[in-house]
Amino acid sequence: MAQVMNAKDTIIASMAECYVTIDNHRYNFMQAINLEAKMEKTKVEVPILGKTGKGNKSTGWKGTGTAKFHYNSSVFRKLLYEFKENGEDMYFDIQISNEDPTSSVGRQTIILKDCNLNGGVLAKFDASAVYLEEEYDFTFEDWEMPDKFTELG
Repeated sequence: MAQVMNAKDTIIASMAECYVTIDNHRYNFMQAINLEAKMEKTKVEVPILGKTGKGNKSTGWKGTGTAKFHYNSSVFRKLLYEFKENGEDMYFDIQISNEDPTSSVGRQTIILKDCNLNGGVLAKFDASAVYLEEEYDFTFEDWEMPDKFTELG
């Protein structure tokens, strides 16, 4: 009989933790709503004699991400301001941990290294909104995975 996943082994989305470390100062970014970081492999097409199609060879990778936050912190705006004022571009780390105590898969932690903002919201209001939120796109140079989910089955 085939193994099936138990419903309890899904991870509740809101049980994540998010920390941002900027210049040796660690912030608990509990105002985060969502974050997604992706690694995209860069490839080149390789012509191969005797084949009608081309092969693909991985040559590297790039890291990109997007995050949405409640609009109630100036941490990232201060980074943008410093860049505007003196050209100093600050890099930072983001640590994301997912763990649901009811799941048997345990904890996974990813640390995005040397993140850099692409830009961001400076000011905003919306008289018809219930609350304000903002989005940031960013890149990262490296990543680590100190905690891995336990394999099911």
